[in-house]
Amino acid sequence: MFLANFVRFLRQWRAYDASLRELTRLGDRELADIGISRSDIPRVAWENAERSA
Repeated sequence: MFLANFVRFLRQWRAYDASLRELTRLGDRELADIGISRSDIPRVAWENAERSA
């Protein structure tokens, strides 16, 4: 059980990191076009990671 949860967390973290890097590369205008601000990036990235795992 512990190992399965740990592996799941690692997958979430990798998805979070990928989303975070992708979103931080966008400019403010592009972020505004998709409806998020720069301060929303960590939250949006983590929500994406939770959905993908």
